[in-house]
Order: sequence, then C-alpha cells, then structure tokens
Amino acid sequence: MTARSLRIAGGLALALSAPLLAHHAFSAVFDLSKQRDFKGTVTQIEWLNPHAHFFLDVVEPSGKTVRWEFELGSPNALMQHGWTRYTLKKGDLVTVTADVARDGSNFAHARSVILAGGSRVCDYDRFNDIGWSCNPK
Repeated sequence: MTARSLRIAGGLALALSAPLLAHHAFSAVFDLSKQRDFKGTVTQIEWLNPHAHFFLDVVEPSGKTVRWEFELGSPNALMQHGWTRYTLKKGDLVTVTADVARDGSNFAHARSVILAGGSRVCDYDRFNDIGWSCNPK
C-alpha cells in the first residue's frame, strides 16, 4: 500500500468512527451516587436524537433561580415509556429525580419526572430499581 492509500484509508476510518466516539458512556458523564430531586418550571424542550433534553428553572434554597439541563433517552425509548413530544410543556411545574453530572455543571440525567397532576413518567427501566413506580408502557 502506498503512503497516499494509507492516508486515505486512515481518513476514511476516522470519518466512519467519529459518530461512535461522539456518543458518551452514561457513567462517564453522570454520577449514579449523586442522585437529587429538583422542582422547577420547564423553560425549553428539545425532542431530538440521540437524546431528548429539557431545561428547568429551579429556585435554590438561597432564593436564586438556576437553570438546569436534563438529558433523557432517545425519543423512541421515551415513547416506549409513555412519553410523547407533548408530555412536557413550557411553563409546566415538575419534580425531577436525576443523576447529576460528574463535572459539577447544571446538567443531569432525569430518571423520572412527576407532572403537575401527580403522574410519574420515567426514562430507562434499566436505571430504576424495583421500588420505582412508572406509568405503564
């Protein structure tokens, strides 16, 4: 193989693997030992692949309002757990149980969301033990 062929093959291999490298391992980003409950107002929803996200304005004990971003599963996985793109709406007051980011940023993975009416919708069952009560699939 010539040097040019090796460069082309290497470039092609890198281009094909880049999407795989961009996706993160759950435990590399979120700390499962640092689960927290949040209560706040939904300010934005992004129903996109590979993960849906929503943003919540949370009033901290100090009285300061802090914006948090929550990652969910893919829209397809969420629909299998009872979600639709309209489950959360801007202005909804919700309670979220989430694993916070390891880097200390205002970013977390939402395990469950309790809607204003009291119903709970969950993300992945694999992160939830037997004690979790989710809406039927």
